[in-house]
Amino acid sequence: MSTLAAQPLAASPALDPSAKISRKILVLGATSGIAEATCRVWAAQGAQLFLVARNAEKLAAVAADLKTRGAAYVGTAVADLDDTDRHPELLAHAVNSLTGMDVAYLAHGILGDQAKAEQDFEHAAQIIHTNFVAPVSLLTWLANFCVQRHAGVLAVISSVAGDRGRKSNYLYGASKAGLSAYLAGLRNRIDREGVTVLTIKPGPVKTAMTAQMKGSEKFADVSRVAATIVSAIDKRVDNLYVPFQWQPIMFVIRNIPDRIFKKLNL
Repeated sequence: MSTLAAQPLAASPALDPSAKISRKILVLGATSGIAEATCRVWAAQGAQLFLVARNAEKLAAVAADLKTRGAAYVGTAVADLDDTDRHPELLAHAVNSLTGMDVAYLAHGILGDQAKAEQDFEHAAQIIHTNFVAPVSLLTWLANFCVQRHAGVLAVISSVAGDRGRKSNYLYGASKAGLSAYLAGLRNRIDREGVTVLTIKPGPVKTAMTAQMKGSEKFADVSRVAATIVSAIDKRVDNLYVPFQWQPIMFVIRNIPDRIFKKLNL
């Protein structure tokens, strides 16, 4: 995939001259439950936001809500992020609209249907494309944009499911494992250029996407997860398990011997 040079920046959105300078944040997959909750935190801080999502009606509703919550600027673009051919044009437009970018937040992804993916390769390929191939395309452009400026945070939602394949969701887990490995290598390449790469690994979170899952009433509160993500971005950390208890849990799961693990129903 070719790397495009950063595009010239457009005129700045109109802001109150007395207002403090706010961060410029690009949100990809902005109508996901975690992304929407995170944007509410940023809106209350007066951030400038550019939101990208597929569903025009829901995107408009989210944008309107964020404006009422205090966002200094909210731009939007309706796009299918699985369409990698459109990424360079889309990202250049987003950055131009913000007149720069401090944070890119990638929340684009699907759970998919594990049982269907076991029988239907096309569905398996769709899970991998949405959760791994499309983010790599986006991050190729975004990483090079940030490297040219020696600044920026790339915050990407992966998953604890990528830490070890389990029979209940190994297609989703495989896609997230690939994404986490890619982010680790990208961090190793561009951290020295002044760019932070944050891998976010949530456990199950209570959102519309997980509402039908067994035990969803016990999942993590999305507002608390969002606040933790914002704090991690502010501190420019490298990896985040959220809620925090998933870090020791996954340490144990990763280290269960295969002779035992393969007999477990996980």
